[in-house]
Amino acid sequence: MSPAKRREMFERLRSLDPHPKSELEYGSPFELLVAVVLSAQATDKSVNKATARLFPIARTPAKLAALGVDGLIPYISAIGLFRTKAKNVVALCEMLLADHGGDVPRTREALEKLPGVGRKTANVVLNVAFGEPTIAVDTHIFRVANRTGLAPGRTPEEVETHLMKVVPEEFRQNAHHWLILHGRYTCLARTPRCPECAIRDLCAFKYKTPPPAPKAAKPLPAAKPTAAKAPVRRKAA
Repeated sequence: MSPAKRREMFERLRSLDPHPKSELEYGSPFELLVAVVLSAQATDKSVNKATARLFPIARTPAKLAALGVDGLIPYISAIGLFRTKAKNVVALCEMLLADHGGDVPRTREALEKLPGVGRKTANVVLNVAFGEPTIAVDTHIFRVANRTGLAPGRTPEEVETHLMKVVPEEFRQNAHHWLILHGRYTCLARTPRCPECAIRDLCAFKYKTPPPAPKAAKPLPAAKPTAAKAPVRRKAA
C-alpha cells in the first residue's frame, strides 16, 4: 500500500469515527489494566459483565488483592482461562502495591514485568490510559494489516514495528482503535463485509466478498383465459 493510500485509509476511518475509544469499561488506569488482562482470549462484552460486578467492590489494588484468588474467581468465572487470570490479577495487584505504591507504571518495561501483562496489554494501557501513540496488535489488527496490505508481517511484533513506521504521525494515537474496530465489525475473519467497507478500493485483498446477487423479479402470474360468451339468440317476431 502506498503512502498516499495509507493516508486516505486513515482519513476515511477518522471521518467515520473521529473520537474512537476502547469498548472495555473502566474508570481508572488500574481498572483498565485489570480489564485488559481479563480480556485475553475473551470478548470485551464478557469482561464488561464481569467487571460491572467486580469493580464496585474492588476498584483498587489493595481491595482486589484482599479478595485473593478464591474470592476473585466467582466474579470472573464466565471468562475463559479464569483461574489463571485470577492468579495473575491478584499477583499483579500485590506487585503494584509492593513496587509502585499502588499506581500503574507508565513505562512498557515496568508494565511487562507485571504478571499476565505482555506487550499487547502494555501497549493498550500506554495508549488508552496515558495517551501514548502505541499500537497494540491483536488478532483483528494483525488480520487487517496483512489483508489490506497496510503493514504486512509474519508476527504481531513485526506488524507493530511496520505500523509504527508507516502510519502517519497524526493518526498514530487512534490507529489502534480504528483498526481493531474495523477488524471486529467489517473486516471479519471468515466473511469480510467488503461490499459495505469504506476502504475497499484501497485494500489489496484479492478475495473480496462480492456484493449479494440481485434478487430476480418474480414473474407476473399468467392471465386466466376468459370463456367465450355464447351469442344471444333473439326470438322471431
